[in-house]
Amino acid sequence: MLPLTVPGILSAQVPTAAAERSAGYTQRRALLENSPVAGLAFTNIGPSIMSGRVTDIAVDPTDPTHFYVAYASGGLWETHDNGTSFTPLFDNEAVMTIGDIDVHWPTGTLYVGTGEVNSSRSSYAGNGVYRSNDGGNSWSHMGLDETHHIGRLIVDAEDPNTVWVAALGHLYGPNPERGVFRTNDGGKSWAKTLFVNDSTGAVDLVRDPRKPDELYAATWQRERKAWDFTESGPGSGIYHSQDRGATWKLLSTENAGFPTGRGAGRIGLAVSYDARGDRHLYASIDNYFHREAEPEDEDALTKNRLRTMPKEDLLRLETYLLEDFLRTNDFPRELTAATVRKQLKSGSISPLQLVEYLEDANSQLFDVPVKGFELYHSTNGRKWTRTHDDYIDDVYYSYGYYFGQIAVHPDDPQTIYAMGVPIIKSTDGGKSWQGANGDNVHADHHFMWINPDRPAHLINGNDGGVNISYDGGQHWIKCNVPPVGQFYNIAVDDHPDGYRVYGGLQDNGTWRGPHDYEASTEWQQRGEYPYKMLFGGDGMQVQVDPRDHETVYVGFQFGNYYRLNPQENKRTYLTPKHELGQRPFRWNWQAPILISPHQPDIFYMGSNHLHRSFNRGDDFTTVSPDLTGGGRRGDVTYGTLTTIDESPLRFGLLYTGSDDGRVHRSADGGTTWERLTGFPEDLWVARIQASHHREEVVYLALNGYRDDDFSSHVYRSTDRGTTWQRIGTDLPVEPVNVIKEDPANAALLYVGTDHGLYVSQDTGRTFAAVRDIPSVAVHDVVVQQSQRDLIVGTHGRSLYRADVGLLQAIAGEPDSTLVISSIPTQRYSQRYGSHSWFTDDTTPTLNVQIYARGGDAGATISVKTNDGLLLTTKPVSLSSGINSITYDLSFDANKFAALEEQLNKDRKPQTKPVRIEAADNGAYYLRPGTYRLIVRANGVEAETDLVVK
Repeated sequence: MLPLTVPGILSAQVPTAAAERSAGYTQRRALLENSPVAGLAFTNIGPSIMSGRVTDIAVDPTDPTHFYVAYASGGLWETHDNGTSFTPLFDNEAVMTIGDIDVHWPTGTLYVGTGEVNSSRSSYAGNGVYRSNDGGNSWSHMGLDETHHIGRLIVDAEDPNTVWVAALGHLYGPNPERGVFRTNDGGKSWAKTLFVNDSTGAVDLVRDPRKPDELYAATWQRERKAWDFTESGPGSGIYHSQDRGATWKLLSTENAGFPTGRGAGRIGLAVSYDARGDRHLYASIDNYFHREAEPEDEDALTKNRLRTMPKEDLLRLETYLLEDFLRTNDFPRELTAATVRKQLKSGSISPLQLVEYLEDANSQLFDVPVKGFELYHSTNGRKWTRTHDDYIDDVYYSYGYYFGQIAVHPDDPQTIYAMGVPIIKSTDGGKSWQGANGDNVHADHHFMWINPDRPAHLINGNDGGVNISYDGGQHWIKCNVPPVGQFYNIAVDDHPDGYRVYGGLQDNGTWRGPHDYEASTEWQQRGEYPYKMLFGGDGMQVQVDPRDHETVYVGFQFGNYYRLNPQENKRTYLTPKHELGQRPFRWNWQAPILISPHQPDIFYMGSNHLHRSFNRGDDFTTVSPDLTGGGRRGDVTYGTLTTIDESPLRFGLLYTGSDDGRVHRSADGGTTWERLTGFPEDLWVARIQASHHREEVVYLALNGYRDDDFSSHVYRSTDRGTTWQRIGTDLPVEPVNVIKEDPANAALLYVGTDHGLYVSQDTGRTFAAVRDIPSVAVHDVVVQQSQRDLIVGTHGRSLYRADVGLLQAIAGEPDSTLVISSIPTQRYSQRYGSHSWFTDDTTPTLNVQIYARGGDAGATISVKTNDGLLLTTKPVSLSSGINSITYDLSFDANKFAALEEQLNKDRKPQTKPVRIEAADNGAYYLRPGTYRLIVRANGVEAETDLVVK
């Protein structure tokens, strides 16, 4: 039965105001400050080699080895050594997404404009402008909260308090806080000096370096919906100010020679001067006007010809033309010219259905003959001419909204770089172009700095991080030290040699690596990076066969999934196809997949239907009707499944969620379906998860970001989704991406939002904020059960790992007073405390997790031998909740003789006696053996084994 109309549908919330988001940040800070899981220690386990999307770079004009890098979702980083090492500077503010940065270099004053303008599916909303007067050690929020996305920020070189901002405005809805803003008091107050309309904002802004009173601004009309993206419009244009941005005049009038109107898309600006002192203005545009139709090849069958072709004409068509059409357009092999003719004669299909078979939901995005990237030149701004005669293909394709940056040498207007999927370069003022995509440079480019004193020296930012070239783009150096990977989805295996982690990343494929790696550059000495790329494209969801830990299901955008076995070098394409006569399946950008927890040969995929395979994806059966609202007209795939799950406690108890807010349940393996309600409708279903512990329990996370709704929507059902209770009512105003129940403890829940990770120890009644992770978007979490590790997949800071064994022990146990976590075996080294030329510190460190209800500032930690010899007692201060205490494996000097005697007590005559001596630093360290580590707090003791091998 599908769908059932059930009472209880709730309306979605209205757009979230900036004041509510600000209050949410205050709430987040309070949760962090009072967090009972503050001591939960996380380790960043990389990877870093593929990096993440760069939005801007600010280079020190006096020292180009010193620069700042702004990432779309990974914060702000600084390097003083040409990208050899980086320091993060913007980890704990209200947002981490950055659109643009600028520096007043004489004073070191930093400004950050938050919210990237590339307008992609994972472009997060900022909250205005930040300023730092101390090199990024501390920040002040300077307003413009409702701008959401800032394309350019310029600080006056003469006055750090004068700043101009090009604000693009909300991505998913209209708002008036967009355009060009100016402050003369360091951001205490702002004047909006250029405004077009509430769906048009300013995307670029340049200041004439020789006439600093003059500025040029580019505006862009755009609005994204979950189902459609308006990439262009009449609000897009070029403006000029001659009074330091106080007033503006439109330059790109109808007769100026620059594209205007409905097809005018994103614009990028640059200014240069030639040797004569003449000014040259350049403007790139994503020209969304359609190209003139090219004459079709009369000797080929095309979709356009077929669309209106009578059946009789198609039946008379030469066999090779029909066969070529079928093969070129990837029809199933069993569909040949002969079988198609047979179906045409019987009337079971029509010529139009052959066309409709190919026109999936992406055709309006990719099959659009737009003009694309164009470059225009002007010397006065009033008249513009296109620099090139022909179309420049394969730069923007049909998604130029994601690009739009150009760079021109300030003293040589002939040298131009344009950023798109590739970098293209012109040395003749834009007449002709060649690539600048040497080894090691990624695709999808968003920034270029040209050294004015050494023009072949370039610093580039792209979807794969930072690259530096010293020969004009022929060769590139990667500077991908920061772990800023943008993960969509993660998984783990249980390999006997140590489990591995897997993940799909934005524009950087799918990777696998060891769980115990820590992000560093040490791999360069070994010559092999620990993580291995399994697959390319935009990496999506990952599933690992639990039987061999080697068969992996991976894919790229819009439902293109494969089954891999890297060890055997095997790859099988899996995605099910619709039948001729049916409309194509609709696949989400991140289409969901699932290996059945009951039988690993059973594999599920979600389009707008649920598909099931009993043979690992070799064949599929569609086991549902359309489980969405049916799609909507637009150029973004919509009406798709976003999440699927099967109860690990009952085979065939299935749940699905969609991008248009539909949640369904099947209790009989897909034979019948029931629509579930009782939560806000129309919101993106971010995750649905069936409980590991009770068949009746299921969790639901909704995300309203695509409706400008930043509220946290998390729900729990105790009757398999028939009714729902909202949980997490103390979560901040932050869109939720994932909710997971811990597989070992039903009371323990994990929630990832656009700004961090939260943990509940009471089945969602209350949540605590995790401190040891930056305020980054968390897209996925998974618990590795045998090692009790939590892996956190962030969209901007790669992966984190934490031991949650202690959490699993105390969650849902209100009577616990003092609990100490189990301790992994420690490896003894003779280098403990020794002098070394290669490191400043050879002291061992052991992190011990301790739960103390109420805390105790006078607690102690002791170490004894199994025979009761007390080796040391050290004072520790415990806060209420989980604490992470560092112990260096040392013991008291006056106990070394007694310990030495005990260790030699059962020594055989032929074995070498144990001798304990002080290390170079004067400390005595535990030798191999089994010890007891004891914590005493509030009159209570807890202990665990400490094994040193």
